[in-house]
Amino acid sequence: MKAVITVIGRDTVGVVAKVSAVCAELNINIEDVTQSILQEMFCMIMLVDLSKANAAPDAVRARFEQLGHDMGMQVTLTRQEVFDAMHTI
Repeated sequence: MKAVITVIGRDTVGVVAKVSAVCAELNINIEDVTQSILQEMFCMIMLVDLSKANAAPDAVRARFEQLGHDMGMQVTLTRQEVFDAMHTI
């Protein structure tokens, strides 16, 4: 299953490293990533593959929500088909 991880918040050192570390911890493969800094706001979108994740989808989502809380940022995990449907007119 493919999913999209979005990260939004004040730019700080180590954001990409922390999100990537959680992906590695959960055996989630990062397939593509884009990031930018808009003024002082960090924005990142990752396309990931959850097919070999070592945790259930709800646990994965909760882990990224906790990471966002710990970093003071918004980190969300959305299945790709849901993300695509939300952004299709």
